[in-house]
Amino acid sequence: MRALPDSVQNLIDAFARLPGIGPKTASRLAFYLLKAPDESSLQLAEALEQLKSQTQHCRTCFNVTSAGQEQCEICASTNRDESILCVVEEPLDVLAIERTGAFNGKYHVLLGVLSPIEGIGPDQIKIFPLLERLKDGKVREVIIATNPSMEGDATALYLQQRILPLGIKVSRLARGLPVGGDIEYADQNTLLRALAGRQSME
Repeated sequence: MRALPDSVQNLIDAFARLPGIGPKTASRLAFYLLKAPDESSLQLAEALEQLKSQTQHCRTCFNVTSAGQEQCEICASTNRDESILCVVEEPLDVLAIERTGAFNGKYHVLLGVLSPIEGIGPDQIKIFPLLERLKDGKVREVIIATNPSMEGDATALYLQQRILPLGIKVSRLARGLPVGGDIEYADQNTLLRALAGRQSME
């Protein structure tokens, strides 16, 4: 016999599947919404629906953009430096770097990293579209801003081996970032130092 109605338990289970949320936090969130005014719950439901129906990935860099737009605002901007391309793992990493105000180039979002253990190879993330972007000759430097983890390092090494033969400078964020940490959680000063002290991978 279940102690909770299915509707409540289903919501707790859904919250618990989110990263960083355990069973206790999931239960607190569910019961908060249960007590909250109907308007709050409906706003959350509407926001979740819009998240899927009104967003898509940019066709150029694969960052998140509004549905129906071919390019995100960064790719469409004529004020950004097209000669420098920063390669990151996830859209959240773009936000983190943009908050520093120190980078005026463009981005490419891989939507993951290489992980042979999990069966994730170059075909499963956006590596080949990156290599296609580099063929037009506009990019002079690629900054690899993958997380300083085993998978991030493996991805950076693979990209270095594929990009250097194209005659393009390859650099990596300096190790101001903690090993095993995520770019999205780094403070602005750490990211500023990492960008300023990026090192060539040649």
